[in-house]
Formats: sequence, C-alpha cells, structure tokens
Amino acid sequence: MSYVSNLSNGRSLLNGQRGFTLIELMIVLVIIGIVASIAYPSYTRYVQKSVRTDAHAGLMQAASELERCYTRSYTYSNCTISESSPENNYEIKESITGSGYLLTASTTQNDGCEEDITLSSSGERLPNACW
Repeated sequence: MSYVSNLSNGRSLLNGQRGFTLIELMIVLVIIGIVASIAYPSYTRYVQKSVRTDAHAGLMQAASELERCYTRSYTYSNCTISESSPENNYEIKESITGSGYLLTASTTQNDGCEEDITLSSSGERLPNACW
C-alpha cells in the first residue's frame, strides 16, 4: 500500500535524491585529469612534428632551387634561395663549401630538436632524430 501511496503523492521511489554527490564529481575530475596527463605529451609531440615538417619542406625547396641554379651555371655561388620555410616557422640559411652546400633551418619555436635541422648537397640530414 505504501508503494501506491508514494506514487499517488508524486514522490519518487528514491526519496527525493537528486543530482550528483561531491564524491562522484571528484571521481569524474580525477578521471579527466588522468586522461589529460596521458594525452597532453602525445599532443605536444604531434605539434612539434608538424612544425618540423615545415622545416623539411623549406630545406627541400631550397635544395631544389640550388640544384636548378647549378644545372644552369655549374656553380652554387650565384644562386639565391627562399630565406624562410613555406609557413614562415623557420629561417633557411645556406653555406656554400667548395662544390657543395649546407642548408640550415633554425627557429625560436619549440620543435623538439636541440640543434638546427640541416641538409647537405650529398643528402645528409642531421640531426637524425629530427628527420
């Protein structure tokens, strides 16, 4: 009979309990914190790698410009290159040495590399971890 009377009075079977308890909210916050602490380092590495891709594109573009110039004049001395990467994250510098060149991409952003990224006329790419 009490079951029927509870329904007729409009009260729920849970005796008026509504919402979340503080413990439940704290547990949800802890779970969100754990997921964020796992995901953030992966996201940071992904962003660094995407920034380094701009350096690779800039170095390859500059190398292509130097090689086209070399096929016309048989020297790298009088060649001009783009001084920045396609997305302007890196500054590209060239160093002509004898019959070759060394291209260097440098930035002030955090790209995950300790050193500048380089590409030589022989195809050597340094540092290895950044390519």
